[in-house]
This record gives sequence, C-alpha cells and structure tokens, in this order.
Amino acid sequence: MPCMMGTMNHPTRRSLLAAGPAALATAAIPLAPQDAAAPAQPARTPKTRFAANVEMWWGGKPFLDRVREAARLGFPAVEFWPWRNKDLGALADLTGELGIEVAQFTAWGFSPGLNDTGNHAKFVEEVEASCEVAKKLRCKLMTVVAGNDIAGMSQQQMHENVIAGLKLAAPVAEKHQVMLILEPMNIRVDHKGHCLYGSAPAVAICRAVGSPMVKINWDLYHCQISEGDLCGRLKDGFDQLGYAQLADHPGRKEPGTGEIHYPRVLRALHELGYRGYVGVECSPSKPEAEAAKSLWHVDQW
Repeated sequence: MPCMMGTMNHPTRRSLLAAGPAALATAAIPLAPQDAAAPAQPARTPKTRFAANVEMWWGGKPFLDRVREAARLGFPAVEFWPWRNKDLGALADLTGELGIEVAQFTAWGFSPGLNDTGNHAKFVEEVEASCEVAKKLRCKLMTVVAGNDIAGMSQQQMHENVIAGLKLAAPVAEKHQVMLILEPMNIRVDHKGHCLYGSAPAVAICRAVGSPMVKINWDLYHCQISEGDLCGRLKDGFDQLGYAQLADHPGRKEPGTGEIHYPRVLRALHELGYRGYVGVECSPSKPEAEAAKSLWHVDQW
C-alpha cells in the first residue's frame, strides 16, 4: 500500500479519526522498549538497586540455586522470608562468594501477632536471635509484621500494642544496628483480616516509636491496593521509609504487567533521596530471565 503522507508530515487528530480506531490506537500508544535493548544481566540496572525475592522467583529450585540465579541475572542483592528453615552458613558463604548482599529477611511473621501484648516477650527474644542472624549474613534490615485482627479488640488498640512491642524491641535493634522494618499489607486482595494496612497508620506507628532503627517496609504493591497515590504517600512519610518493595497490580507480577507506572514511582523515590534496595517481591509472569528485563526498562527514566 503506498504511503499517503511525506516523511515530514505528522498525523492530525482529524486524519487519525478518519483512518479509524486502529490507526488512532497505534498513534496514541508509544512503542515499548525492545527486549534487545536490555543487557545480558538486566537486573544490574543503572539507577535503582533491585533485590530479588528468592521465595517468589525460581520456584521449584533449591534455595541456594535461586541465589545463584539472581546473581547470574545481575541482581546485586536478594531478600527472603523466614530464616529458621535456611542453611545460614551456606547462604553467608555463597553471598560472599557471589559478591551479592542479603537486603532483608523476615524476623517476625503474621503469627503470633505483635498486636497482642502477650506475645511481646517472645517478640523481643526473636528480634535478638534474628539480629545475630543478620550479622552472620551481613544484613542490615529485618521485616516484622503486625499481626491479624484480634476478636474484641479495636484497630486503635491493636496499633497501640504494636507500638508498645516495637518500643520494647527498639533497644535491641539499636544495640545491634539492625533496622526493624514494619510492613503494612493490603486486606482487599492478599491479607484479609490483617490489622495494619495503608501507609498512614504505619507512618504514625513508627513515628510514635521514635527509633532510627524502626522504620517501614514500604511495599508499593500493597499500598497501591490500599490507597494509591504512591508518590504522594512516599513524600508524606519519607522520614519513616526504611525499605521499599514492588510488584505490579493486579496480579502481583513484574513491573509493566499492571496499572502502576513504575518509572515515575522509582524516579520519585530517587528524588526523595532513597538509595536503598528495592525488593522485587512478585511472581514473574514469564521465565525469570525475561521478567528481569522489565526491571531494566522501568529503570530508564
């Protein structure tokens, strides 16, 4: 079919409408970066330092092989969930050999709840033990979770209990110089019945604790579902940001598969001054070597 306009001409709104919906859609949507533009190690990105969540990536492979795969794709760090079911000595040796870091791991999960004062003594003991693990792994951050709703207790009281528990554990974290990062979840999709969701209450809790070693694990996926306005929320609570994680929504897949415009969000994080790792806590929608290319592309802002 012959070309209908010269190379110096540009389509007008009227000409696109006349050409039909297909032409309008083609002109309105910019072409995505080509996969060929991503390097052999796409997770070694120029601006953002990503940490692969090796619980969700490379499922089915032995744990240490997942760490090897992360290094092969260029991730400078990994993150994981509980430490008690891991060969910590082997992990410390392997990360040292590969030259990658452990960005963070989970020190205290959903149960027993931190929002119950009856669990606080155990919580402090577990923080102490987890700090020793963190030192072994050369890691500076550990996630803690608030807990699920307790029947007959208001959300305000549960949050006050979380503050009380964190105040008890803060001196331990300060002594070891390992940061506790409190993670708010979302209750619409993944964690129905959880007592802490949205950035505002997490910011309020950490400000009430008032320790430089108690901050937020700011999971952008959870916050998008709970409240949106990611850049604005980050700006409002940046003084309490300890760590960031991401996944796209819906689906909890890699960036570019959902509604979140991550180049803008990552740029906002950088402009606010964040230089820590960003955990990639998502389930890849395609083979990991392909999914990692999305990180390269969203980091081109």
